[in-house]
Amino acid sequence: MIERIHLSIIREVDRRGSLTAAADVLCLTQSALSHAVKKLEVGLGTPVWTREGRSLRLTQAGHALLALAERVLPQLEHAEGQMLAYARGERGSLRIGMECHPCYQWLLKVVEPYLAAWPEVDVDVKQRFQFGGLKALLGYEIDLLVTPDPLFKPGLRFVPVFDFEQVLVVHSGHPLAGRAHAAPRDLSDEVLITYPVDIERLDIYNQFFVPAGCAPRERKAIETTDIMLQMVASGRGVAALPRWLVEEYAGRMPVAPVRLGEAGVFKQIFLGTREVDAGTTYLDAFVEIARHAEL
Repeated sequence: MIERIHLSIIREVDRRGSLTAAADVLCLTQSALSHAVKKLEVGLGTPVWTREGRSLRLTQAGHALLALAERVLPQLEHAEGQMLAYARGERGSLRIGMECHPCYQWLLKVVEPYLAAWPEVDVDVKQRFQFGGLKALLGYEIDLLVTPDPLFKPGLRFVPVFDFEQVLVVHSGHPLAGRAHAAPRDLSDEVLITYPVDIERLDIYNQFFVPAGCAPRERKAIETTDIMLQMVASGRGVAALPRWLVEEYAGRMPVAPVRLGEAGVFKQIFLGTREVDAGTTYLDAFVEIARHAEL
């Protein structure tokens, strides 16, 4: 039976020109190397090389084995390198789920340096989990969850990465534009545009409307941030989004941020991972880069 050591011996003898040099490279005694080759020749029923004085000349069978070694050994060595990278946490697949719907611009600022620093890690953003990321994380469909609403369950860990202010977004010609802040009752006749999530998960309800005992006239659900802002810019409603995002869009759209209440509404973004993945180097590196990314 042809074993890996046989292919390694054939290749190194061809490279080094002698049994002694090949034995040194392979960390074998010359006797052990010769014994291994003799056993191979007996098993194959044909010699792999012949001696010509002090030199070795490969037979036709030996040349066939050398060709096989030059094909197979690099593949095995490459595979071993990959496995070592996996073992060290330097290679893998990082699947990211987003529950912070307006955070894609922030995510780009994290992904760009991460891809440069970790070329052996494949990164994918799973948008279909933007409204149910926790289940996807627990079910191993994603590896990391970006969320403003962590649920601290056994087996999961959440790390805060940045703070932001949630503000009201209005058309730049809206009566509230330019005001220091908006009161809940100022929106009683407004159409509030939100993401399609349960009201219980919307901060503008939890921290703004519910404590005041009031609500907007109508709620309209839209999945994408760009369309939401286009609706606001066309005067078809108001929305609640992070201040940094609104200020970015305000430079090219007629929208303006207004503080929600005198004290404002403030939130944190968390990265959620599974506890069993703690110590995975490339995953920990993403969290560390995210903690230092600037908005």
